Amino acid sequence: MKTLRLRAAALPLLLSGFLSAAAFGATSAQPNVLFILCDDLRPEAIGAYGSPHVKTPHIDALAQSGVRFTNTFCTTSLCSPSRASILTGLYASRHGVRDNFTELSASLPHWPGRLRENGYATAYVGKWHMGENNDAPRPGFDWFITHKGQGKYFDTEWRVNGGQSAVVKGYYTHVVTDFALDWLKTRAATPGQPWALCIGQKAPHSFYTPEEKYAHAFDAVKVSYPASAFTLDGKPDWIRQRLTTWHGIYGPLFEWRKNFPDTRPEAVVDFQAMVRAYWGTVLSVDDSVGRLVAHLKATGQYDNTVIVFMGDNGLLEGEHGMVDKRAMHEPSIRIPLIVRGPGLPAGRTVTGQVLAMDLAPSLLDLCGAPALANLQGRSWRALANGRDPAWRTAWFYEYNYEKQFPYTPNIRGVRTDDWKFMHYPHGDGSPDKHLPELYDLKEDPKELRNLAANPKFAAQRRDLEAQLATLLAGAGLTPDRDKMPLDEGVKSELPDAKIR
Repeated sequence: MKTLRLRAAALPLLLSGFLSAAAFGATSAQPNVLFILCDDLRPEAIGAYGSPHVKTPHIDALAQSGVRFTNTFCTTSLCSPSRASILTGLYASRHGVRDNFTELSASLPHWPGRLRENGYATAYVGKWHMGENNDAPRPGFDWFITHKGQGKYFDTEWRVNGGQSAVVKGYYTHVVTDFALDWLKTRAATPGQPWALCIGQKAPHSFYTPEEKYAHAFDAVKVSYPASAFTLDGKPDWIRQRLTTWHGIYGPLFEWRKNFPDTRPEAVVDFQAMVRAYWGTVLSVDDSVGRLVAHLKATGQYDNTVIVFMGDNGLLEGEHGMVDKRAMHEPSIRIPLIVRGPGLPAGRTVTGQVLAMDLAPSLLDLCGAPALANLQGRSWRALANGRDPAWRTAWFYEYNYEKQFPYTPNIRGVRTDDWKFMHYPHGDGSPDKHLPELYDLKEDPKELRNLAANPKFAAQRRDLEAQLATLLAGAGLTPDRDKMPLDEGVKSELPDAKIR
């Protein structure tokens, strides 16, 4: 099977077989970059972030040897917009990828392309997920392997560097790792040239399908709906309306529930099966990280490689009665971020609020490459080393209503270190139709008590509304320029099967 895959990729592996580990390990003045991006990964599904059930020793080892960021957020909780922000250092309203069907403009610079301009060999392997029907190579990469759409956990049809698309048998997580290792082995042909390899994992995106060895790994773990699913008093109506939809706990649960809506307490068994399967896919990702790190150590490249492990957006697993993402509630916007390598301390935990769009300036900073112009993100290198007292204390969130997934309204919100305010613009400049939400995150981290209508917190609400307006205006999003679709309300129909 591996031989067939190498032929499809047309990689010159014979050369690498004759070169020594010393050739692999030849270092350059600039570090290598191994960037591993997971899809819909909750921090709570990783051992290093406190999971009591999911054991991830290889990912945890990265955290122990580097920096674990405990307050990292996406600024739009949706795959394509967040991926574009990770690459470009920009908000979705600036880079233009507002949904999962829009291409990232070829004219927009991104951090891998900037590294390539500065002598790096660059490759992207795996789920690109910006332009659903396009598996062609994108600018800025010497080697590009991807597929159309979401890909499948088993037997995805891959396109290798612009060649003919073909099905590669096997489990996605391992196939993409094989491709990545194949490319890394070719780097021995140019010892001393730094490289940047981006790996886009499918896992743990729905529909969650563990490989056989992990299919029953969590059968003994009891999973319940979270308490917040039943604490909806004082919340906006759209959250209750979402309960029985594609994105609600009583809905189909990404086809884990065949008969829906089902509000019976015993229907939690379907929810339990879904969560167990989600966890199972994460175990394979950890195996992949172990294989990649083992290769870097065996070839003498580990010490000179910045390794980034992160997710593109968070995921709701029943919190507030929701599944999926898009909302601004904490499980939807929190992402894991672990980074180790040259220029970073070991075993450090960073609590400052870091955003997905900070990755681009940070990696370029660590690699000594020129910064991209007009970025909205900022480098966390000094923060990671404990030397950035002026780090951000507030940022804004944006999401636009999608007709293809009509279960979440337009959202504009602000999160500070201790507070969160979010409101739901109708889209035509008229007054909001939904109740806003205000949370004291220090006292109420699970966002159970909406304080927006409580007169005791009216001054706090006004302050956050003013901060949000200032942040939006600073990004050019004044009321007359912040364009968004009309909120047509929560609908019950399922999304088209082709885009699920």
